[in-house]
Amino acid sequence: MKKRNNHGQALVEYVLIVAIISVITIAVVNYFGGYVKDSITKTSCSLVDQEYVPGAKPGEGECKEKEIE
Repeated sequence: MKKRNNHGQALVEYVLIVAIISVITIAVVNYFGGYVKDSITKTSCSLVDQEYVPGAKPGEGECKEKEIE
């Protein structure tokens, strides 16, 4: 009997696993990306002593100068 080479099959399985993980990661980043961006913006606003103003959608928030009262 002839010995079969199964190395190609294992490589295809690994490529499929990496592709599935990549698609899931991209979907999660697209879904939560705006929230993460808002968190980073809030933190940077506090570091430069400005006020965070939320946007209409997640990820659209920005820093504004604090109003002097």
